[in-house]
Amino acid sequence: MRRTFLALAAAVATAFAGLSTPAHAEGERFVLVSHAPDSDSWWNTIKNAITLAGKQMEVTVEYRNPPTGDLADMARIIEQAAASNPNGIISTIADYDVLSGPLSNAVAKGIPVITINSGTEEQSKQLGALLHVGQPEKAAGVGAGEKAKAAGVTKFLCVNHYITNPASVERCQGYAEALGVELGSQMIDSGLDPAEVKSKVLAYLQSNPDTNGILTLGPNSAHPTIAALQESGKAGTIHFATFDLSSEISAAIKDGTIAFAIDQQPFLQGYLPVVILTNLARYGVVPGNSINSGPGFITKDNIELVEKLAGEYR
Repeated sequence: MRRTFLALAAAVATAFAGLSTPAHAEGERFVLVSHAPDSDSWWNTIKNAITLAGKQMEVTVEYRNPPTGDLADMARIIEQAAASNPNGIISTIADYDVLSGPLSNAVAKGIPVITINSGTEEQSKQLGALLHVGQPEKAAGVGAGEKAKAAGVTKFLCVNHYITNPASVERCQGYAEALGVELGSQMIDSGLDPAEVKSKVLAYLQSNPDTNGILTLGPNSAHPTIAALQESGKAGTIHFATFDLSSEISAAIKDGTIAFAIDQQPFLQGYLPVVILTNLARYGVVPGNSINSGPGFITKDNIELVEKLAGEYR
């Protein structure tokens, strides 16, 4: 499905590029603002996506982010982006309360806005954005929890490396609800430092030896958790699921340490908004609904299809 969709998008882009009299001159400029700190390599896929889309559509796409992940800093970056009068802004909604003002102001200024990744379709509409491209986070958590419940998980640990982002909490909450238990202290604030994440996971497992399920929310928490399980000798004995994909996560799926990864297809979150905003600027057309980029589930059965592209396009 993904390949068909991308092929169609590329075909549309090629057809538009071949028109002799476009509605506007090529060379539009867009700004993508993420909440990710510089240390978060997961966003490389989105960076690759906007680079590719920019080349195909012959537009400029700037990537901006708060180096430390500070959301107040992100709000200022959005304000600065709007002040530069781009043809469109692409932004996450990492915290609605912090970011709604700058994003709503950009819309009021007449700048088309598409939200991606964090946040919900409802929040995107409240901001006045055109649409949202992302994964319904709580529903994705529920899907992961249903699979964990079927595998016999009753006590779990949710390793949250970005607890200030409401979307990350929704993932843990959905997982807990699917299991029919309270989230409570089963979610820990691990932080982003790999050594600290590993230490906290080891400490939790030592204090809670009946834990038979783990959910991590991305490579930043998954990689140290893999190391913690290997060090404790529990790799492969605890049902372990994670969000997102990387070469390390792919290897852990193949060796049985991780049962599955939840793929929100970040490539689409970066690629599609650039194509959509370009077509809006040039031809006045835009999809009528938001787009769910995930969730998809990657297991041993299909890992061979995607692992070569992990961290680049998947």
